[in-house]
Order: sequence, then C-alpha cells, then structure tokens
Amino acid sequence: MDSSSRNTSSYVVNLVFLSLIIAAFVYLYISSPSVSNPLLSYRHDNSCRHSQSVTFSLDELEMALQKASMPNKTVIIAVLNKAYVEPSVKSETTMLDLFLESFWYGEDTRSLLDHLLVVAVDQTAYDRCKFKRLNCYKLETQGVDFTGEKLFMSQDFIKMMWRRTLLLLDVLKHGYNFIFTDSDVMWLRNPFPKLSNNQSIDLQISTDWFNGDPLSERNFINTGFYYVRSNNKTIALFDAWYSRKDNSTGKKEQDVLLDLVREGALRKLGINARFLDTVFFSGFCADSKDITAVSTVHANCCRSISAKVLDLRSVLRDWMRFKADQSRIKKNHNDTNPTLSFRWSGHFGCWRSWNNTSV
Repeated sequence: MDSSSRNTSSYVVNLVFLSLIIAAFVYLYISSPSVSNPLLSYRHDNSCRHSQSVTFSLDELEMALQKASMPNKTVIIAVLNKAYVEPSVKSETTMLDLFLESFWYGEDTRSLLDHLLVVAVDQTAYDRCKFKRLNCYKLETQGVDFTGEKLFMSQDFIKMMWRRTLLLLDVLKHGYNFIFTDSDVMWLRNPFPKLSNNQSIDLQISTDWFNGDPLSERNFINTGFYYVRSNNKTIALFDAWYSRKDNSTGKKEQDVLLDLVREGALRKLGINARFLDTVFFSGFCADSKDITAVSTVHANCCRSISAKVLDLRSVLRDWMRFKADQSRIKKNHNDTNPTLSFRWSGHFGCWRSWNNTSV
C-alpha cells in the first residue's frame, strides 16, 4: 500500500473514532439527570404543565382536600371554633357531638364521615377534631380571634362568615366541588339522592322558606347548607360575592349573596341554580312535613349555641323514636303507619333565645 493510501485509511479510522467519542459524550450528557441540562428541564416543565395532579401546589389545604375527597373531587366541609367543640355551662353535649351523632344514626350517612373535612378556626377546635380522628384543617384567620361564641349578627359573627366565604372560594379554585354544612345541621339521611346529579347545575342551596319553585330566585336562601360545583362560573360568583365584604355594613354574607341573586348575578354569570325544598332540607324556620323524606334539619332561626344544642337533641330524639317505631312495626308485621303519629318537638330553646340572651 502506497503512502497516500495509508494516509487516507488512517484519516478514515481517526474520523470514525472521533465520531464515536462525540456520540458517546452527547448520549451521556442528554441522559444525565442533572437539573442543569436545559433539554431535561424543558421536558420536565412541559410534563408538569399538562399533569392534572400538579395543577395546584401541594399546600396544606390541597392535601386536606385530597384526603377527604370523593372520587369525583367532592368534599363535605364544616367550619368549627372552640365554642362548637366544648360543652356550654348548660349542657355537657357539644355541637360537634350532636353533628357527628347525626351521621352515626342517620340513614346511609356513616360512610360520609370519611369525606367530611372539619375546618378549625382555632387550636382548641383543631385539637378536638384530631381527637375525634376526623379529617382536619387549621384555617389561618388573618389575626382575628374566632375562639369564643359569636352571637348571630355580632361583628365577630359577620367577620367569621366572610372568612368562611373566602375559604370556600379557595376550595373552588383548587378544583373541588363541595357541600358546605353548618355543624348545627343534623344529617338524618344521605342528602345526595335528593340533590340533582345534573352536571349542568352549578349551585344547589337550602332555603329558610321555600316558595314551591326550585328555580325561583325569590326563595329566601340559607348558606348553612349548599352544594357547589367547581367551575369558572361559580368561582366568578364567589369572587363577586367576597368583593362586597367591605361595602356591606350591617349585613351578613348570606344577605349579600341574596342581594346578588335578586340583582340577577346568577343569570349574568350563566349559573344554573336550584333552590332546595324544605320538605327534604328543613330547619327550624320551616319544619319538614314529611319525616320519611327529610334529609337534613338545620337549627336556623335560632340565636345561641346553647339553644341550638337543646333543640337539636330533641330533633335526634324525635328521629330515633321514629326509627324505633318503624323497626317495631316491621318486626311485628303491623300495618300501623308511624308517620301518622309523628310530630316534631317544639323548638322552645330557640324560640326563647330571641328574648333571652342567656339561653
């Protein structure tokens, strides 16, 4: 082989060898897990951007919601403070005790406790929630003390209701549907069968007095029990609602939402709302007329916690008496109808609470 041929062959061998070295270096560089690699960084960011599981950062609220959530991203939320988890001077029973007892003795309600998220606004309520082995979340109250009893329409009561509204707006922004329930609501039956499962209905809300039309915006709403689907429309509604906080002196958040409804805000935002019949979602303002149909009983039209505890104990006694009568009749194959003799006990504590601040 002449000199020129040897030089050409050597050049080709060296070129191939150099190509292999470069290829190996590129492979090692690209496959390296180092965060300094811009190709990997871009690929990682892109996957996160399209992953539903990381749409929101895993803050404490998100973790609490995930733990309590149903498969369809729905949670049941109740807000408590110290006054609702400690016994009053007139009773050893707490509001939280009664609330949980209703789930325990209600029809098809025990399993719902797995999806209840108790939001505590003070340390005592949070500690009691953990002691009860519930799903618990400690709410940042922005420097406001919500520890003691907040009488209906007091300034602290109104502040606490607005802080609750802001929390629920945050829940919607995290992508979760929710049933909000006051802890003075007794869950006698699973309410979901009485709620519409129509995906186009954005808001279903209880009423103090039901006018007979579930679509009528002339119903008197009550924010002690309502079901909201998370979407852009409901987030916009809660944004508009909360934005009125500082321009609603003398009004509670429920009054402001009613104002929005009456002004046509639901229609303007394209929100489909359903107002709940008191036959199924009742309260002390208007008792359900059908014990066989009622799902929840709310101690509305009542002023103090001690009065609510007194009368809600009567509600649970009435419920247990009705269930015992049903069981006895079924066991004895008796044709007697227990609903014919059923009658709710009077709400004497709540009636007196409006005239006597000590009740």
